[in-house]
Amino acid sequence: MPSDQNGTWEMESNDNFEGYMKALDIDFATRKIAKHLTQTKIIEQNGDNFKTKTNSTFRNYDLDFTVGVEFDEHTKGLDNRHVKTLVTWDGDKLVCVQKGEKNNRGWKQWIEGGKLHLELTCEDQVCHQVFIKK
Repeated sequence: MPSDQNGTWEMESNDNFEGYMKALDIDFATRKIAKHLTQTKIIEQNGDNFKTKTNSTFRNYDLDFTVGVEFDEHTKGLDNRHVKTLVTWDGDKLVCVQKGEKNNRGWKQWIEGGKLHLELTCEDQVCHQVFIKK
């Protein structure tokens, strides 16, 4: 049974966000601001349907998806690319593959020890974020 990720989650740690943003070719000025921000994730999960909001004082990003259904994603407000996105379950982890001009791009998200873990990957960079439930 996949994990229940519903709720509002506040960022506790954000390891190697700078490296991840560099791999996405995000400019220096944006990286300088973004790496100091605390993000809040709001997840509405209804079975395999997800509505997620990632909010910060600098930028917000909304993503709605259904597990197992590929869709076109425009990473507006992030690196402004168009990617083919597919999210699947691997046990109780959500695994996302984003096909586009960057290799090895995607993320994994899971609950462990009552915390929400998000692992962002692009090229050879991995960023690990941890969120606690509000």
